[in-house]
Amino acid sequence: MRKLVYYVAVSIDGYIAGPGGEMDFYPLADDMAAWINERYPETLPTHVRLHAGLEDAPNKRFDTLVMGHGTYRPALDIGVTSPYAHLRQYVASTTLAGIADPAVELVRDPLDTVRSLKAEDGGMDIWLCGGGKLAAALLPEIDELIVKTYPVVAGAGIPAFSGAFRPTLFTPAHRETFSNGAQATWLTRTP
Repeated sequence: MRKLVYYVAVSIDGYIAGPGGEMDFYPLADDMAAWINERYPETLPTHVRLHAGLEDAPNKRFDTLVMGHGTYRPALDIGVTSPYAHLRQYVASTTLAGIADPAVELVRDPLDTVRSLKAEDGGMDIWLCGGGKLAAALLPEIDELIVKTYPVVAGAGIPAFSGAFRPTLFTPAHRETFSNGAQATWLTRTP
């Protein structure tokens, strides 16, 4: 069965973005960028892959992504309607009336959608791209976390999980550290 993996960047205090969606406060280092490009090239938006010389890089971990309206909005704001054209894309929203791009599917019930995607035969894993409200809604289906923790305190913003109090145990499986002090930690759902 395919896994739902929340691959996400967070500040020390657990925010995935600032109050206005800012993400430019994360200190990126060359070794970390090279690691992302090598290990998870499909997590770069299509228009960024072109500039990074990764337009032909094969997907290594994910072939599908699920994101919330707030995660999709920045792409729309710059005129990009299919930000991850190299992946199957689903946008979970109860407020969007529709999506004009046929490569992006609007879903109203992300839990049912993810359960159906996970039950598909073959394929790669499913990337939960964000945001915090969607991550909280999909918590029962998250199999693995890959958390890139940056050594910065945001102070306020969009939390990695924004929902009901629902303690859920995950077991650390591996950790890597980069020259900027950031760490990537893999955690699997505790049975």
